[in-house]
Amino acid sequence: MQPMEIQEIARAVGCRGNFSGMVEEISTDTRTLPQGCLFVALKGERFNGHDYIVQAFEKGAAFALADERRDYGAAAGRVLYTADTKQGLMAIAAAYRKKFPIRCVGVTGSVGKTTTKDMIAQVVSAGYRTLKTEGNQNNEIGLPKTLFQLNPAYEAAVVEMGMEGLGEIAALAAVAQPQIGVITNIGVSHIERLGSRENILKAKMELADALPDGAPLILCKDNDLLSKVTSDRLRILFYSVENRDADVWAERVAEENGQTRFDICWADGNIHVQLPCAGVHNVQNALAAFLVGRQLGIPAETCAQALAGYVPSGMRQKVVQRDGYTVVEDCYNASPDSMYAALKTLENWQGGSRRIAVLADMLELGQISEQAHRDVGRFAAMHGVDLLLAYGPQARYYVEGANEVRAIGRHFTEKETLCQALRQQVSPGCVVWVKGSRGMRLEEILEGLYR
Repeated sequence: MQPMEIQEIARAVGCRGNFSGMVEEISTDTRTLPQGCLFVALKGERFNGHDYIVQAFEKGAAFALADERRDYGAAAGRVLYTADTKQGLMAIAAAYRKKFPIRCVGVTGSVGKTTTKDMIAQVVSAGYRTLKTEGNQNNEIGLPKTLFQLNPAYEAAVVEMGMEGLGEIAALAAVAQPQIGVITNIGVSHIERLGSRENILKAKMELADALPDGAPLILCKDNDLLSKVTSDRLRILFYSVENRDADVWAERVAEENGQTRFDICWADGNIHVQLPCAGVHNVQNALAAFLVGRQLGIPAETCAQALAGYVPSGMRQKVVQRDGYTVVEDCYNASPDSMYAALKTLENWQGGSRRIAVLADMLELGQISEQAHRDVGRFAAMHGVDLLLAYGPQARYYVEGANEVRAIGRHFTEKETLCQALRQQVSPGCVVWVKGSRGMRLEEILEGLYR
């Protein structure tokens, strides 16, 4: 972070007073507090940062931002007050972002936004020094932390924007100030809170509302709701795997050994791409990244070469070879759409002698949860899964749905019992796909399998 004058920060958060000095870092955690920082006292369900303000000063904080008036001792004169510290953090990030004339890409969507963000950053980095959101730091705390990493050396940024309700992406976009927007799809994630896919579309389109006039808005034409989006103000650009009625599309898609080969085509050209991950959904993500790169003037050949160097992060379809069998670690998140995409990819996996799906609950589906899990189970049985091992209270519906088609499913209430069954079933040539919502902590099953 570049140093900011504390008076500038005070103006940003609406704090009256005459402060002097510089802030070299912004921190929300006293455990990793840098010297000379501004400590922002955030509040959560299980903590209140105001309890640590005095400790923050003892550890070397220069100033603190608070929304609770307490006795902060001798350092009280270095406490800035605002109406809400979380909103204050966003306001500081917005003021800081304005200092840098970068090319900024905003990415959102129900499924695949983190992978798409990573692919876009891979492509944009081939033409510009690029900052990107790490992991899925895509909320009102994570996005400011990303932007505070900006410095004059950066030429571009790729930022991910998540949400749980209406108005949240609008707030994030107001801070990040993107000039290019990407929406990957509209699924059923967060339907428990928003009630319908149409409301989810409304929430995601807040990114479009934040773009400047004439800016490109890049959308997946394979999604039924996004394919109908129009705008008199923005340049709508579509990508597609399913049809050629798009600005870029894919042809000759072939998957083998965890990699995908395809051609990216457009009105007057095409180029071959070899992507080091499997699945048609990843082809869609790559098309979005290609379109972003071209909008930023990066040559098609350079975009294709960058995509060939993409490496999946974390537990997002990471392919691991173990004792003659293959494990796909896909434990980062799950929704019906991403489950179907994973199971299609597992079905098409070349050379697998036996296909085992280890699935855990999909969270935050509300009233549709039981039917959604049942449908995924049926889909698994109808698309080549030889054995389905399911964990979690909702996961029993996977098994019920699957066993209506073929008797392939077993339900477990304990991870260790599932691990024991899985270890008994794996053999050379097997492909094991492990997927569930992040809150199900399926890395514990991976640890049990590998030990």
